[in-house]
Amino acid sequence: LLFKEFSSTSSTTAVGTVTSRVARNGNAVKEKDLLNHEDLAGDRGMIDDIFDDTYREKEGPKPPLRYVWRNIILMSLLHLGALFALTLIPSAKIQTLAWAVLCFMVSALGITAGSHRLWSHRSYKATLPLRIFLTIANSMAFQNDIYEWVRDHRVHHKFSETDADPHNAMRGFFFSHIGWLLVRKHPDVIEKGQKLDLSDIKADKVVMFQRRYYKPSVVLLCFTLPAVVPWYFWDESIVISFFIPAILRYAVGLNATWLVNSAAHMFGNRPYDQNINPRENPLVSLGALGEGFHNYHHTFPYDYSTSEFGWRFNLTTAFIDLMCLLGLASDRKKVSKEVILARKMRTGDGSHKSG
Repeated sequence: LLFKEFSSTSSTTAVGTVTSRVARNGNAVKEKDLLNHEDLAGDRGMIDDIFDDTYREKEGPKPPLRYVWRNIILMSLLHLGALFALTLIPSAKIQTLAWAVLCFMVSALGITAGSHRLWSHRSYKATLPLRIFLTIANSMAFQNDIYEWVRDHRVHHKFSETDADPHNAMRGFFFSHIGWLLVRKHPDVIEKGQKLDLSDIKADKVVMFQRRYYKPSVVLLCFTLPAVVPWYFWDESIVISFFIPAILRYAVGLNATWLVNSAAHMFGNRPYDQNINPRENPLVSLGALGEGFHNYHHTFPYDYSTSEFGWRFNLTTAFIDLMCLLGLASDRKKVSKEVILARKMRTGDGSHKSG
């Protein structure tokens, strides 16, 4: 049975199912909702974030690791720069620290509300002005262009915790956190990524414009703008202006996102589905603006809030709700309470009973 509820006071649609079947998810057995794919496809324009239980890892030895030395060197320099930036904080003006926090929040929304909830999962709809803002914020975040981010994230959901998962948590904390960016992708990740239907992303002219001019947009928005503003407007030291709002803010933003791939796949409870690795991790939610409710998110990837708790530890949900209030967003997908409760009772670890 597919629950659908339409509210007359908001642009929210509640969706979900109460039927299930058992499917393999890497080394775990996953009880997978039998989704009405045609209905979801009609609502969102894509279904490639639903786990594919037909995938089988290839037998035989794993392909050898091939290091990407450019990334290893650049990531090492970035984190050394971030450590140096920490020593500059006592010398920074309060306006500079506030600007760094603002840049962090804006760039984070470019990932959470933008490339993740809007473009990867189609969990709500955004008007052109909002899509332009989120694209600008996304370039400030510098975590690959939206098209590439969406491709990798849909593959992550469709083949979670298998060789075809770009940051497969079964390969350990370091790999799922940053290591996956320091080595060549597993051949299955590339193969499955090429087979995804990304026609909805290719049809978005804003996304494809960003992809075309991504490198100069990153230079301008991730590094130049954050550094120039404090130096120009309130005479901050150029060293402090560069290392705190640009380098430190960028490094913190990256690690906040990476913790969703690592910590939120390993540490926490599983009230919705105890048979999959993703967990509920409030600390990750705090740092990643609401993306740490990961057991819920992998159970119901089409929910715009990635959580059943609304604004709790979830600034991204509050932002999307505000955009709806302003008429810049609409058609938020939300799982009905009946479906959530049924899923907890059926596949959860029982932790919901203790709050």
